[in-house]
Amino acid sequence: MASPRDDLATKFSTEGVAADTLVKSFYQALQSSRATIASFYSPPATMPDGKPLPAIVFNGNIIPDAKALQSMFEERMPPTHYEVQSYDCQVLNPNYMGDDTASNSRAKGRNMTILVIVSGYVKIGEPREAAMRGFSETFVLVPNPDITAVKGRGKHMKEFLIQSDTLRLVV
Repeated sequence: MASPRDDLATKFSTEGVAADTLVKSFYQALQSSRATIASFYSPPATMPDGKPLPAIVFNGNIIPDAKALQSMFEERMPPTHYEVQSYDCQVLNPNYMGDDTASNSRAKGRNMTILVIVSGYVKIGEPREAAMRGFSETFVLVPNPDITAVKGRGKHMKEFLIQSDTLRLVV
């Protein structure tokens, strides 16, 4: 039998609260609000093995950080139009911050990492002229540390941020 905590994690992931919010806002930002792209990602950090976070791979190319991805979209990427066909999410780690961490995020039952898998089509270039290409994108979402650190604030802050992002265009 699942514990109440497990039921909450299952409900949170299957109802797709974090995934739904990400999909609706992130792809809109890639299309028309590119100056906000970096705000979707976790703050820069380094893993124990020296690898940077967030980890971003765009069609096989490693992007050093969220600001570099934002710059790529603002300065070099032609217009894009995304059509998300489907997405799914699963809880990866239901106790991301640890049992002894008392935080706003934990109190709300959002102390978890979430895997989000998205697939659909993208047009890169002018909409009338660009061919539609399939894409697959995989995200790992983590709780936003700014929400847990600031009580009473964060009503308009993203509850989850992208820690890992891998996009692949389908041939």
